Amino acid sequence: MESIPRPAVPWPRLRARLRRLRVDDSGMSTVEYAIGTIAAAAFAAILYTVVSGESIVDALTDLIQRALTATF
Repeated sequence: MESIPRPAVPWPRLRARLRRLRVDDSGMSTVEYAIGTIAAAAFAAILYTVVSGESIVDALTDLIQRALTATF
């Protein structure tokens, strides 16, 4: 009966490394912060565009004037 040759990579060490890579997420927080920052900047730009539009300014001005002139 022939003996089976041992693999070049020791399997226990390989399994331990793969397990460590699967659990270790160092560096992911940096990517998550970057994506969150880009999303927040995009949302701020869209919000600024909407709020600085003429119809929104008119509606807010009208709302404030009605609130100031309200009688109880």
